[in-house]
Amino acid sequence: MAPKTSTGSKSAHKARFSIDCSKPANDGVFDTAGFEKYLHDNIKVEGKAGALGDSVKVQRDGNKVTVVANIAFSKRYLKYLTKKFLKKNSLRDWIRSVDL
Repeated sequence: MAPKTSTGSKSAHKARFSIDCSKPANDGVFDTAGFEKYLHDNIKVEGKAGALGDSVKVQRDGNKVTVVANIAFSKRYLKYLTKKFLKKNSLRDWIRSVDL
């Protein structure tokens, strides 16, 4: 006999990621406002960049950028976008994204 599959609705995914940019921002090398705008413009939801809607929110508190997603969202994707931002601003050689 085959195992039963659940027919109930899936629970809403809730992912919260914080990126602390305080050290490079205090050195005056990193622009957190620009980083927040970059994430807002480049995060893809259903294949469309910048169309976040209610599913993903990008917020900034001082030198900390927080991404809250109500859909399935990968930490690896956020790290990829962070590295892409650093490369675009020629900071990849000096700043290393270690942990999100």
